[in-house]
Amino acid sequence: MKKHGKRFRKSAELVESGVRYSIPDAVRILKQFEGAKFDETVEVVMRLGIDPKRADQLIRGTIILPKGTGKTARVLVFAEGAKAEEAQEAGADFVGSEDLVKKIEGGWLDFDVALASPDMMRKVGKLGRVLGPHGKMPSPKSGTLTDNLAQSVKEFKGGKIEFRNDDTGNVHVPVGKKAFSAEDLVANIEAFVNHIGGLRPPAAKGIYIQNVSVSTTMGPGISLAI
Repeated sequence: MKKHGKRFRKSAELVESGVRYSIPDAVRILKQFEGAKFDETVEVVMRLGIDPKRADQLIRGTIILPKGTGKTARVLVFAEGAKAEEAQEAGADFVGSEDLVKKIEGGWLDFDVALASPDMMRKVGKLGRVLGPHGKMPSPKSGTLTDNLAQSVKEFKGGKIEFRNDDTGNVHVPVGKKAFSAEDLVANIEAFVNHIGGLRPPAAKGIYIQNVSVSTTMGPGISLAI
C-alpha cells in the first residue's frame, strides 16, 4: 500500500471521511491544504455511469473554462500553405505536415493538443495508434479537426480544454491552479460539472454522475455533492 507523506496526511485531516461537500466548501478546504513547492494544478475527476465499451455512450468534447486553466497550452497544427501561415500567426507552437508526422512516429509528443485541417487527415490518419491513447488525435467532435485553425489555436491557447472518458468511465481534467482565487476555482468547477451533466448519452442507464471529486496535484481528493 502506498504511504503518503506528512504534507498529504495533514491535508487529509481537513477532509471528513464519507462527507460530500458543496463546491464552495470543497474549494475552501482545498485552499487550506499544505502547499507544495510549486503552484499545484487543481483537478476534477467525474465517475460516470456509462459503458465505455459502447460508442454511443462515450463522453468527449471541449470546453472553454470561464477563468482559464492557468497554463498556456502547447498547440501543434498539421497544415500546409495558407492554413499553416494562419496557424502560425494565431500563435501555434508547432506547425507542419509530413515533418511533424515523422517526428511523432519517432516518439515525440511534447505538445498538449494537436489540430489539423480536414485535408491533412490523409497524412495524420496513420498516427491514430500513437495519438489516440494520449487523447491527442484530431477529431471533429473535439473541435480539433477544423478548417478554422486560427480560431481554434486562439481558443486552446486561451484556456480551452479537451476531455474524454477513460476505459473505466472516468473523466479527468485540470480546472485551474491552487493559486487561483476561490471564486475562480468555483466558477471553473461548476462550469465543467454542469457541462458534463448536459452530455448524458440517451443509451446510458441508471445514475449518470456517480461521483465527483476535486484535488490538488499532491493533495487528497474531496468528494462533491452534485
